[in-house]
Amino acid sequence: MALRNDKTIAFKDTDLFKPITVGPVDLKHRVVMAPLTRMRNVDYVPNTELMAEYYSQRSQRPGTLILTEATFISPEAGGYKTAPGIFNNEQIEAWKPIHKAIHDNGSFSFQQLWNLGWQSMPDVLAKDGLKYISATSDNYMDEESKKIALESKNPIHGLTIPEIKEHIANYVKAAKNSLEAGADGVEIHSANGYLLNQFLDANSNKRTDEYGGSIENRARFTLEVVDAVVEAIGSSKVGIRLSPFGYFGNMTGKKDPEFLALYAYVFAQLEKRAQNGNRLAYIHLVEPRVTNPFDPEGINEVDGSNEFIYDIWKGNVIRAGNYAQYPDIALKDSSKPNTLLAYGRTFISTPDIVDRLEKGLQLNVYDRNSFYQPDAKGYTDYPTYEEAKKSTSS
Repeated sequence: MALRNDKTIAFKDTDLFKPITVGPVDLKHRVVMAPLTRMRNVDYVPNTELMAEYYSQRSQRPGTLILTEATFISPEAGGYKTAPGIFNNEQIEAWKPIHKAIHDNGSFSFQQLWNLGWQSMPDVLAKDGLKYISATSDNYMDEESKKIALESKNPIHGLTIPEIKEHIANYVKAAKNSLEAGADGVEIHSANGYLLNQFLDANSNKRTDEYGGSIENRARFTLEVVDAVVEAIGSSKVGIRLSPFGYFGNMTGKKDPEFLALYAYVFAQLEKRAQNGNRLAYIHLVEPRVTNPFDPEGINEVDGSNEFIYDIWKGNVIRAGNYAQYPDIALKDSSKPNTLLAYGRTFISTPDIVDRLEKGLQLNVYDRNSFYQPDAKGYTDYPTYEEAKKSTSS
């Protein structure tokens, strides 16, 4: 197994290795495992044995926060059958040993709640008798999606207001199911071009009712989901992920002149709720270094900064985006108030990443080709540092 040739920093005596409280859990350091879709499931049911080993390997350092891979809140929210759900009893039971494996290591888990919207597969949904949904009817992510939708007689459907309320209820149910399965909390996925992001973004949201048009209206669905989930399980057990600069899923990112105003409004609304007694566990931001999660590291980075969040939001912030490649930026960003850093692709390849960051040791090279394969290859077979050193020297 090859080791990466990034510059390394020993973070042991830095803010990255100071303890911090996140919602209901006390962490021993500020390295977070980012949510990472891995496609090791069948018909939305987690592969318990394989996934329990995978998550156990990556939670081996006590006091680590693990954000699970994105998990569908309902059948209509899905479409990728090899991704997991958390909307029925079979799935809840399958998740229980996975969360237990994390807890057995003295670490903690938040379940990420997912709704694809126009990034789903309209033909797969059609076979299950489910609508292909987004913010606005007759407004597609791209021509290929439109072609498949029309050929499968499942044209894109802008959610009606009663349907929006049904989806909010699905988020609530999924949050309760996540806690029943053993999660310490949930992360609402409102980033990377998925359904809630589609309501936020002016390119996908062409509505003229109270869920479209103005910044306040486009943010309404996301904030209503937050409010409903908070009411159901408590604010300390709820986080949210946002990607202000992202283009993935045909989002406009910074090409929209109002994008900073939009996200400043969302942050301000969440801070207002916090000051009224409902502070979220964290806000999780994707950095402008990652505008499309499928791009290799260092590709399609954009100028800009999420630093403006600190002027508005006074709670915990998780920041994610190529920190393995830029340890100097990791050192700077981890020194910000109440800040944690999420590592993604290198957490896949380096199960002992927390120890290596602490000591300034090289991380493993990841195998992108195996990210979404169905078996253990590229999933549970990555070596520890000592094992990797032996293989490179032999």
